[in-house]
Amino acid sequence: SQTAYRLYDPADRARENYEYNLIWANKLKLALEENRLVPFFQPIMGIATGRIEKFECLVRMLDEQGEPISPALFLPIARKIRLYRSVTRRMIDMSLEWFAKNDFEFSLNLSSEDLLDPDLHEFIVERLQDRSLAKRVIFEVLESESIENYEPVRLFIDRVKALGCRIAIDDFGTGYSNFEHLLRLNVDLIKIDGSLIRQLDTDTNARTLTRGIVQFAQELGLQTVAEFVHSPAVLAQVKGLGIDFAQGACIGMPANALVTEVLTADKL
Repeated sequence: SQTAYRLYDPADRARENYEYNLIWANKLKLALEENRLVPFFQPIMGIATGRIEKFECLVRMLDEQGEPISPALFLPIARKIRLYRSVTRRMIDMSLEWFAKNDFEFSLNLSSEDLLDPDLHEFIVERLQDRSLAKRVIFEVLESESIENYEPVRLFIDRVKALGCRIAIDDFGTGYSNFEHLLRLNVDLIKIDGSLIRQLDTDTNARTLTRGIVQFAQELGLQTVAEFVHSPAVLAQVKGLGIDFAQGACIGMPANALVTEVLTADKL
């Protein structure tokens, strides 16, 4: 009998990647043109009050049927084809428009790339001249470990904090370098990494690490947010550790409207 062989050609994979990127680049451009890049809002609950007190704004692309598409599918492409700036600006404009109509606090995500973009800084400052709106804005710093040049980042942070905005650092607790970024970026809130939070009810090491982060934050006068609070058992641990805010499936999933009721009926 004869055995069939197929030689692996790296060019095949490169061609597949090129075609995949081209498809998503076209989808993204069309979504921008047709206003199908929209903010979704994930509710964040105050532990002390048991009420929704703020929201995190998250970008979603809607397909032609209006169904949301995960940013993991299109944001990496946006970076490659230099449309990331357009996505960020669209998100900021639409989020500010939403929250100008209410009194909730809300967070906007900024990547390390955003933080090094002086044109974006001017764009943001120009749109935050309404101090009553600016004081409700929290900028979440993503990928803080990739920041090497702190000077322009601190200039931006100082400018928006002068307007009343606050700064949060995302995914805190995943590495020692986070502590350096925390101090150098003059943050107000720590978002504790979900890889720790989701294990609080089953892993004593996760609880020990999280307890240390909370104590550290309290000594510095910083508020804490637990991400990925996916069950009542985890929420109970979050409350017991003295964390200030919680978000996750147990509280409410991202939606294209402001969900102001907590999902978990037995939260207290």
